[in-house]
Formats: sequence, structure tokens, C-alpha cells
Amino acid sequence: MHAYRSHTCGELRGSHVGETVKLSGWVHRKREHANALFIDLRDHYGITQVVVYPIAEFYEAAKRCPSESVITITGEVLARDSEAVNKEIPTGEVEIRVDTFNIESQADSLPLPVFGEQDYPEDIRLKHRYLDLRRETLHKNIIMRGQVINSLRRRMIEQGFTEFQTPILTASSPEGARDFLVPSRLNPGKFYALPQAPQQFKQLIMVAGFDRYFQIAPCFRDEDARADRSPGEFYQLDVEMSFVTQEDVFQAIEPVMAGVFEEFADGRKVQTPFPRIPYKESMEKYGSDKPDLRIPFELTDVSEFFTDESKTGFGIFAKITKGGGKVIAIPAPQAAANQSRKFFDNMDKWAKKEMQMPGLGYARLKEAEGGGVDSQDPVLKNFEPAHLSALLEKMGLGAGDGIFFSAGKKDAAYKLAGAARNKVAADLDLIDESEGFKFCWIVDFPMYEWDEDNKKVDFSHNPFSMPQGGMEVLEAADTVEKQLDILAYQYDIVCNGVELSSGAIRNHKPDIMYKAFEMAGYGPEVVEDKFAGMINAFKYGAPPHGGIAPGVDRIVMLLAGVNTIRDVILFPMNGQAQDLMMNAPGEADNAQLKELNLKLVPVVDQK
Repeated sequence: MHAYRSHTCGELRGSHVGETVKLSGWVHRKREHANALFIDLRDHYGITQVVVYPIAEFYEAAKRCPSESVITITGEVLARDSEAVNKEIPTGEVEIRVDTFNIESQADSLPLPVFGEQDYPEDIRLKHRYLDLRRETLHKNIIMRGQVINSLRRRMIEQGFTEFQTPILTASSPEGARDFLVPSRLNPGKFYALPQAPQQFKQLIMVAGFDRYFQIAPCFRDEDARADRSPGEFYQLDVEMSFVTQEDVFQAIEPVMAGVFEEFADGRKVQTPFPRIPYKESMEKYGSDKPDLRIPFELTDVSEFFTDESKTGFGIFAKITKGGGKVIAIPAPQAAANQSRKFFDNMDKWAKKEMQMPGLGYARLKEAEGGGVDSQDPVLKNFEPAHLSALLEKMGLGAGDGIFFSAGKKDAAYKLAGAARNKVAADLDLIDESEGFKFCWIVDFPMYEWDEDNKKVDFSHNPFSMPQGGMEVLEAADTVEKQLDILAYQYDIVCNGVELSSGAIRNHKPDIMYKAFEMAGYGPEVVEDKFAGMINAFKYGAPPHGGIAPGVDRIVMLLAGVNTIRDVILFPMNGQAQDLMMNAPGEADNAQLKELNLKLVPVVDQK
């Protein structure tokens, strides 16, 4: 028999009754009865109940053995009495009568419990992550992560993609976040950068004559943590394809994404095909370029109803619309009927505190005394009846419903309205979880946006994207207004309000790239300095190409149904980008600094 186990703790069934087996694992839980000691023995695969009787010479040792100690036992597999069968676990029909008992490693007093799913302070969980990972839910999440990656890899290979590995030590390249820099010992005073993404390398792979590339790629960005973003590193399914249009990319990636989600959906629906939603339409309907399509209502631009103060009696919104601003309405179905005024007031407070906006107007709709619908709240109180009826007809609302109003400059009004849409749906429990996973492609992103701080046009999304219309549309854009109207072959995959990926058909022509950067205020010297490897390669024959990079962490986060990305990463950092378990980042000693030709300067408080 093997030194440690003949079977795993998740393997034994009724068919094994009568066999002598050996198991090893952790003491998950102990229960002492008058005539026996029951131990739930746990390993990676599951739990098996083992029984130690008082006549055993090791009974006292077993009784004193602390939880989470590692033990090895041998014994006979017995069938449990029918009333003792545990239907919650696969091994619940059997138990093992222990004949030998050996402690492989005795555990000290635990800093956090493993048995159960108690909430525990995050700093303790991260400092003792190896214990946290023993807990059932987190353990399952990490197993799922590995299975999801295997599924992604298998599906990409089946589609004819080849996996390559791109460099980790590379040159700094502006990707929208801060680089992690690595000093070079052999090149004093110079630094490598960890890749924010393999963007340039994967395009160079296409230039090198390969056709369909993918990689489960580590990416490094020195950015603040969020619930759906790790502060240091993350992984993405990095993809690039040659001789493709935007639709070709969709046709290749959509079945991969849908297939992976269907495989791990656990009964939840995955709706296909993914709808294509232009960026402009997404912003107008949902106030966001990452809409949650499970929410059963959309935004409505009601600015036209507030321009004439004589019909509304509400001068605040009239002034905003006359100044070129917008009034965007957010429905709150049956909120007036089912919620108190406090709900509406709390939404206004949320807008002011959390969103740092002037606030949200609101109106509660009720049956009018003479028939029809009216509201006694300030925004709609003085509306002419016919004018109010027209507004409500446009929104499809009636008595018992509520409305919130976001007003101000166009972009700010839509931003608040989009966030309010999500909050209203969540607070009113209107997001139908039975809808499963609702994907969409967001397409037709603007190539440029207005940089108010620097009073100039700048790239809005990805400077390497091909503008729709190529050189002709760039040369025709002789005003700021025309430049801001230029669309790019850029696209995102969104699922349930979470952006999983950005992608684009690349700008593979040097002359168009120089022109595109020139319009954003960057001369050819900037392109040749920052992107020398790529622009030079394009001068020797580059195929039309495009790609995408869905985030692995966010995919697993959605499938696992967790609210923080740290629950699907083995050893995550905390919100301050610290690894509490390994005490990183740490200080370098003088010898290391000298070898790297580095000298520390006093830390400056950046607050």
C-alpha cells in the first residue's frame, strides 16, 4: 500500500465497503460522542468521515489532535446506518473505522477558522492566505479558475490558434497606466518595464508572418485596486489574427466566450448571438459603454420637455437645456407604489456623496383626482397635464412608478444617469438573475475625444486602432468637430455590466499612423521614439490584423458569482498593492542597490 494514501478523501463510495484503505489529509472537524470520536478528514478532493473508538491505543492522541493537523489513517470502509447517511457529500454513504493513526504535521492555534465560511478581516485572510485557500468556497473558485483557463486554451487551439509567449522584461510603452520598472544591472541607469499588455509584441508576431496567436498573458500595471481590478498584475486571453475584419474577430471569439460560460454556467443561460451596440447608442440608452442588459429599462433623453418653462414651471432644468445641457430620465418601475420617500431622498444623497454630482431630481407618480397621472414632487408638480402625459407616454410610465432626473452637461448627465440606472435596478431588486449571462459587443468607439484640461484633441481609446475610413477620413477632418466624429474599428466585450475586454482592428499602415498621431498633437518623432519597434516593422510589409484580450480574472469572477476579484486569485495583494503574506514590497539592502547603481532619495509625501 502507498505510504500516504490508497484513495483520496473524495473517492470512497458504497462499492468500497469492506476494503482496507489508507487516507491522508487535514483534520477538518472533530465531534466527540460518548462512544466514538468522529473526524471529518479533508484533502483537495473532498471529505471522508473516519471513526476512532475509545479502545484504540491512539484514541487520546486523536482526541487532542488540533484542527488542520495533517494525519494519515488506515482502516476498513464501513457502510453508514441509513439514518446516518450524509447526502451533502459524495462520500456520505460510508465511513472508515480507524486501525492506525499517524500525525504527519501538528497544527498550531489557527489565526482564522477553516471550517465554515465565516466572514473574517481581509488583512488576516491575506496574511494567512494558505489557510484561507483551504476554505471550501475559495478553494472551489481557484479550481474553477484553472479549469476555465484550460477550457479557453483548448477552445483557442481548436479554432486554429497557436500559443506563443512574449517577453516579460521589455521597454516602457504608454498604455494608459503606470509601468512597473526593473533596473538593469548590466546597463547602469537604464530600466526595463514589465508589460502592461503584450500589445506591440502580438502585432509584431503578425508582421513576422504568423497568423493566429494567443496567450494566457500576465500583464502588469501600477494602478489602484478596485473590486474588479487587481492593483499589480492580472491575466488576459491575449489574441491577434492576420487578414481579418472586425466581424472575423467576432466570429472567432464569440463562440469561445459563449462556450466557456456555457461550460461553467451551472444552469444559468448564456444568450447568443451577442448583440452589437454602437458606442453612441449604448451611452444614450444605458449611460455607459458597459451596459448591464439584464436591467429591464433604459434611459430617456427628456430635455425637449423642459425647454419651455411656461409648460413646466421648473426653471432649473429650463436653464440647463437652454445652455446646451441635457436632462436624462431614469425610470424606477413601481418605486412610488412600493417605496417610501426615503428611498428617493437616499438616491439624491447618493448622487451628491458617491458620485460628487449636484444631485438627482425625482418624481413619484400617482393617480390624479380627476383621472390621469400627476406628481406632487417639484420637478413635475407644475407640468401642464397634456405636457406631462406626453412625457410619460414617451417613457412608458404610469401611476405607481417613479422617475429620477440627471441634468447638466451632456457627458456628466449621462454618466450619473448610467450609474443611477444600475443602482435603481439593484436597490429595487429588478436585475433578473435567471437571465444568466447577457453579453454584447460595444462597437464604433470614437477615435478621439476632447481633452478639456489641455484644450486639445486626444486619443479616446486605443491609439493603434484603424480609423474607419482610413487616411481619407483623417485628411477630411479639418475641424475639431469633424475629428471628434471619426470612428475607429474598436470594440469591447461586455457581460452583465462588466467589461471583459477591449480590442481593435489595428492601424498597420505607417502613413495613417503618423497622421493619426499628428491629429492628437504628437509629431513623428514621438511615434518613432515610443513605438520604434512596431512602426519600423510596419515599413517592411504588415498584414491587416486585429485582436482582443478578454480578462481571465473577470471571467472567473463572473462565473464564480463573487463581488471582488481577490476571491478568484490565488495570492492577491491588498488594496494598497501589498502582499501581506510575503511582506512585499520590501526594502533593498545597500549591497543590492550598489550592484544596480541605485541610490534612494528621501520619500516625499505625495498627498
